[in-house]
Amino acid sequence: MNRFSYIRPEKIDDAVKALTADPTGKIIAGGTNLIDLMKYNVERPTQLIDVTRIADLATIEETEAGDLRIGALVPNTDVASDPRVTSRYPLLSSAILAGATPQLRNAASTGGNLNQRTRCYYFYDPGTPCNKRKPGTGCPAIEGVNRIHAILGQSEHCIATHPSDMCVALAALEAVVHVTGPNGARAIPMADYHRLPGDRPEIDTTLAHDEIITAVELPAENAAFATNYTYLKLRDRLSYAFALVSVAVGLEMDGGVVRKARITLGGVAHKPWRRPDAEDLLVGKPAGQDVFAAVAERLLEGAKGYEHNAFKIELARKVIIRALTQAAAGNPQSQVDKRIR
Repeated sequence: MNRFSYIRPEKIDDAVKALTADPTGKIIAGGTNLIDLMKYNVERPTQLIDVTRIADLATIEETEAGDLRIGALVPNTDVASDPRVTSRYPLLSSAILAGATPQLRNAASTGGNLNQRTRCYYFYDPGTPCNKRKPGTGCPAIEGVNRIHAILGQSEHCIATHPSDMCVALAALEAVVHVTGPNGARAIPMADYHRLPGDRPEIDTTLAHDEIITAVELPAENAAFATNYTYLKLRDRLSYAFALVSVAVGLEMDGGVVRKARITLGGVAHKPWRRPDAEDLLVGKPAGQDVFAAVAERLLEGAKGYEHNAFKIELARKVIIRALTQAAAGNPQSQVDKRIR
């Protein structure tokens, strides 16, 4: 681990100024990902800017429009257990509870979860090439050990996946990420926050270096998914493991007919994977296996597997159909009893 300075601003503007002044500075809150990366010498910030004393980032509030605004510092545990989340956006609560351990959820922040980096073996090993860690050196995962890697949206430069469970649910709920920087505040739709790798895999998000996340806002209209939803996650073991494939589903039903649908995949791409044209296949249709299979085919269109992860394509197809079946029946996957329903 390299030497670094440490500051603890108490205002958002002071944190932004510190970031602007130091192009290698990093924001730290819970530190559940950043500290690991520093220990491995993958991240080498010259300054840590601890935002945990900025009170404005630590609340959950309802806006005048009825949206729910979750501060960037709110711990994952508090989000998952907040009555406004569990009653209106239980999909988000379920996704959070599917990830990590209680101890990590107690420390991990909302903003930090959005910005966590891939768990690719090669990215974490400074002794190997990695375009994400050092652009232009190559992607050994393509020909190497790639069981956990992407089957959608990848490029010749990177096949890493985004590891978050929370972000998969946020994408399905069409959350908006609020950020602020030297040029003021702006709002980024969740669909635009994370990037596909393309030829710049080292850039994970559309957040500028001198901007910080202040809040994540959940639209009031998507509380309509509070009854017919599920977060289904398949992994190599039942706890403390990242998704091989996960699916967040929210449906608005009218009898047995789907009126609105949101579906996002995790564990399969460099960002939460959503295709509105696949969701449209459900609208106005009776919920059933045939239409669910058509949705799965559309979501997985263009999927490409590698030596160790080609199985994920068929696995994803089955998980999508099962998740849609759960959501349509109002029978969400339990995150306590993890046996698939």
